This record gives sequence, C-alpha cells and structure tokens, in this order.
Amino acid sequence: MFRFLRKFLLVSGLAAGAAATLLLWLSPDPMYEAKEWIGGKRYWSYDDAIRHFAKKRRLDPMLVKAIVWRESAFYPDKVGTSGERGLMQVGEGAATDWAKAEKAETFVPADLFDAKTNLEVGTWYFAKALERWKSKEDPIPFALAEYNAGRSRVDRWIASTNMGEKATADDLMAALDFPTTRRYIEDITARYRFYQDRNRL
Repeated sequence: MFRFLRKFLLVSGLAAGAAATLLLWLSPDPMYEAKEWIGGKRYWSYDDAIRHFAKKRRLDPMLVKAIVWRESAFYPDKVGTSGERGLMQVGEGAATDWAKAEKAETFVPADLFDAKTNLEVGTWYFAKALERWKSKEDPIPFALAEYNAGRSRVDRWIASTNMGEKATADDLMAALDFPTTRRYIEDITARYRFYQDRNRL
C-alpha cells in the first residue's frame, strides 16, 4: 500500500511538472508566467481595484495593469528615485493636482501608499493624458510618454519631428531622446499585448 502511494505521488508530481512546463512553453512570455506563479498573490491581488478604477476612468484594465507592472512590479510601498509612490508611482505634483480637482481636502502624500488611493490618482492622471492625445491614431504612446516624462517633454519631442499635429506615434518614438522613456513605452505596450493575448489580467 505504501509503495503504491509513493508511486502514485511520484507519477502525479511528474504529471503536474509536465503540465506546468507545457503551460510555460505555450505562454507568449514564460518568464512572466513563472514569476506570476512564484510571486503569487502580489501579481493578482490588485486586479479588482484595477478593474474598478479603469472602468471609472474609461480605461482598459489590461493597460492599467501593464502600467502598474512596469511602474512598481505590484509593490504598493515602492518609492521611486524622484519620490514617486505606490503601485502607479504617482508623484506629489500629480497627486496635488488630483486632490485639488477632486476636492480631497484630507489627502496627504503618504496616502499614495494605499493601493486604492494610488490607483485612483494614477488612473485619473493617465486618463487625462490619454484624453489630451485622443485625436491621434494611436494615442497610447503619447499618453505613456507624458505619464513617464511629462507633457512639456512630449511637446518638445513632437516639435522636433517638424510634423506638428500630424506627428504619429512612430514619429514620436523616433524623436525620443530619453532611452528610458522609449523602453518604458515599449515595455508597457508589450505587456499590454501579453494580457490581451491571454485574454485576462
């Protein structure tokens, strides 16, 4: 009986390992899937809040999650090099603008470490950027560039294309002189496609 149980457990373990290997092999990003399995709850515990605030701002939750992944790797207590805080790495300036617009009189910057507050502010700020570039055929790279580097830099990059209002996302990407912003946009758009391809957050 004990020998049979041992063999059963061994075969079950091998089958589970083979199934996991197959799933990873079929994934468009096996490394991410592996990290998601290992990281567990951290990778999906904010999904409901992401869906809620994305819907509130009329954003695709898969895009919002891609931003959260790139900004903080789902660590709500992360602090950036310039003092950005939380899941969406919101800066004090953006948070202050949000607090004034929403009349959040009791808001203090430490509130950005609360996941829901951070997502509330971050999606508000990103939705404003996306609205600003809505006339573009592909507004997402413009909004991501603004979220990462600020509106004035995006305006400068567009001006350097000599295309004015006709500047496309490709023109913007060619004009970027911040390699980190280019990589930021590429990373988020690739992760956004990954979420879309697997049809879930």
